[in-house]
Amino acid sequence: MSSVFSNVEVGPKIEVFALNKACQEDKFQQKVNLGVGAYRTSDGLPWVLPVVKKTEIQIAESLTINHEYLPVLGPDSFTKASTALLLGEDSVAIKENRAHGVQSLSGTGALRLGAEFLARKLGRTTCYYSDPTWENHHKVFAGAGFTTLKEYRYWDPKSRSINIDGLVEDLSNAPEGAVIILHACAHNPTGCDPTEKQWKRIADVIEQKKLFPFFDSAYQGFASGDPIRDAFAVRYFISRGFELFCAQSYAKNFGLYCERVGNLVVVQKDAATSTAVLSQLTLLVRAMYSNPPAFGCRIVDTVLNCPNLRKEWMECIKIMSTRIIRMRQALYDELVRLETPGTWKHIIEQIGMFSYTGLNEKQVKLLVDEFHIYLLSSGRINMCGLNENNVAYVAKAIHKAVTTIAN
Repeated sequence: MSSVFSNVEVGPKIEVFALNKACQEDKFQQKVNLGVGAYRTSDGLPWVLPVVKKTEIQIAESLTINHEYLPVLGPDSFTKASTALLLGEDSVAIKENRAHGVQSLSGTGALRLGAEFLARKLGRTTCYYSDPTWENHHKVFAGAGFTTLKEYRYWDPKSRSINIDGLVEDLSNAPEGAVIILHACAHNPTGCDPTEKQWKRIADVIEQKKLFPFFDSAYQGFASGDPIRDAFAVRYFISRGFELFCAQSYAKNFGLYCERVGNLVVVQKDAATSTAVLSQLTLLVRAMYSNPPAFGCRIVDTVLNCPNLRKEWMECIKIMSTRIIRMRQALYDELVRLETPGTWKHIIEQIGMFSYTGLNEKQVKLLVDEFHIYLLSSGRINMCGLNENNVAYVAKAIHKAVTTIAN
């Protein structure tokens, strides 16, 4: 008898993980990994935040902690602290009991949970996401049952900045009720965020067309070093009276990549709908994974609710964001020194972990094949992969790619 699995086709590789594996297996001494989206120290090593390590030990040594199930939507202490981090301690939506959090499996899990709710409970089928985008936005919403998924213009390859007119025009043509995915800060992959004035234009069209904003907040605090600045867009939309979802992730700003700690923030117009909404989210969680994991949640919960630990955490994200800004400047300075053709100002104008360099696929291939510099085919690089020891080497490689292969 033939296997029931005999007709299953091999799926395509996930580029970023395939790239990371290839880099790990490369024996070249000067190899550089600019692909995987994880923070690295100036020595090119993963960094466990000192405050996280301290808290891990504290949790592990506690005699009061057990391994019983958590509440289905996560501990109140975690979801409330996480929601307050995003919306602000003085948030009117929180005070009026119309903003709530649901613990999720990192930011991706929050996106999927929110997408499932919108599709199953509200009947939404249309989703718009930015071009270029983090690849999982399409996959998450398609997997949740959305049947119409479209890209809205975001990136202008000529100016290497946001195409705000194209963005607004595309949203103006979206049907009423469409879900609009917005990056709260540090847009992935471009690193280009709307200005406050541009956010107001985006909010205007979303309000006029009666669209539903769904923010993806993967870098709060980590992007600029200031959680308040990084939360501007979400807080502004709420001040305008929007109902919205926001997916929070603690992979980057706590360095908890493998612990999968996240929170889905639900903001409503009226507290009267909260009981029904949370009950339906409870049923969705129960059907998908039943109960959230505890360890990473306890780390974030402990840190956010202890003033001293929270202060230490803020110092850590300042260290990470400052190093990234420094590497942006160093790469820009090297490219200018080499008189590399084209404009590179966008590298220091972008924010967060990633830079959308503007390199094309052939130029990227040269960097990988000849210089052993690993980056995505889109030209996106992780700025954390740069350090004082390799930034000149990377700049020289980019210079060669640009001067020998036409853009």
